[in-house]
Amino acid sequence: METLLVDVTDDGVVTVTMNRPAKKNAANGTMWDELRQTWDEIGLDPTVRCVVMTGAGDGFCSGADLGGGGDRDMHQLQAMNMIHRTIQALYSIMVPVIAKVNGVAAGAGMNMALACDLIVASDQARFSEIFARRGLSVDFGGTWILPRLIGLHKAKELALFGDVISAADAERFGFVNHVVAHDELDAFVDDWSSRLAAGPPLAMAMTKRLLTFNASADFPSALEAEGMAQTVNFATSDTREAIDAFLQKRDPAFRGR
Repeated sequence: METLLVDVTDDGVVTVTMNRPAKKNAANGTMWDELRQTWDEIGLDPTVRCVVMTGAGDGFCSGADLGGGGDRDMHQLQAMNMIHRTIQALYSIMVPVIAKVNGVAAGAGMNMALACDLIVASDQARFSEIFARRGLSVDFGGTWILPRLIGLHKAKELALFGDVISAADAERFGFVNHVVAHDELDAFVDDWSSRLAAGPPLAMAMTKRLLTFNASADFPSALEAEGMAQTVNFATSDTREAIDAFLQKRDPAFRGR
């Protein structure tokens, strides 16, 4: 691939690194396409237990590459369709996805991080819904995800002003899980991804999906969905293994079935 680096560990952690450091990993048409392909492949791979998204160099992703040359020749509706398919592919991944934000995350880059399940940021990271400052409206799923994370009025504050905010302010706004010292970022995310990879894949996948979609469901529908998921869990060997491990005072070994 031209714009991504993909690394897979023995315990099923896939790290996807956006690799255009000279442009703070701004996404051109090639990167959108490669991200979509990669996320689609991850979504179909039963050996994957956790995904880490990050950027090369000192940036996470500075958004769309507005000076992307050939990308401008694409009809705008075609371009937006490709972007929509890309964010849908990320949002559809069933395993936990951690955004490891090592630097600037702006525009679509910020919304890419928001579409992940967890965000861990370096104390050097910066965030911005910068669209308005470029004469654009918010895209890449930001108008749907951001209000659900921080509330409507706070979302409007970030979107309408387009200010660049620090990692500490992002944590205060409520869309970053943890801020760590820059030189501790790798170790912290390695620990989290290893812990998630060791968890029960089926149960965690269903929990992720329930949390995501029940946020906009009514209470009876949420309870019904929980009941259906729990019924599936009790039929799996992973749940039996967890109960046996608890009774035998040992760590469970989950196999995803």
